[in-house]
Amino acid sequence: MTAIDELTDSFSRLPGIGKKSAGRLVNYILKADSAWIERFANQLATLQEKIHACSICGAWTESDPCPICSNPMRDQSVICVVEQPQDVATIESSHEFSGLFHVLGGVIAPLEGIGPDQLRIAQLLERVRSGSVKEVIIATNPTVEGDTTALYIQRLLSEIEGLTVTRLASGLPVGGDLEYADRLTLARSFRGRMKF
Repeated sequence: MTAIDELTDSFSRLPGIGKKSAGRLVNYILKADSAWIERFANQLATLQEKIHACSICGAWTESDPCPICSNPMRDQSVICVVEQPQDVATIESSHEFSGLFHVLGGVIAPLEGIGPDQLRIAQLLERVRSGSVKEVIIATNPTVEGDTTALYIQRLLSEIEGLTVTRLASGLPVGGDLEYADRLTLARSFRGRMKF
């Protein structure tokens, strides 16, 4: 196996990158400026040393606690629960949420051997019970595992007096056609309908 084949194979292990895309990346790197390549390689080599999970919310950060958890301007009474650290960046990019986050680190998936004990659910309960949290927004993905996890968390949190537990709405995407919507998406759209 040549150096090109080895690097192509390494790139193709990244999510969303097939063999053809990996080959294009390798060819781009071969033609790129050597100073840029050295900087890029150094960034990759030191990434895991520099970035770690926030001790409070579990999002990726260089400082602990992360900038979101340490920001006194954030709404401390609302926590948005997400599956993975990258979900925090996705929600932040919308500029629609000003509360805090809690990263579970996955979803309940019995077939993969992932139960509630492997997730950061106990830490969520501790945060809710020890603080001034008034609402928890569950923003797990609308999948079977995401729904199962959301229901499990909702049941645990329903025992806490004065706490509102909500779930992100899901349904038809803007610009989507009804004929291409699956049954589950249509069902959720009808259940989550709003008044004009």
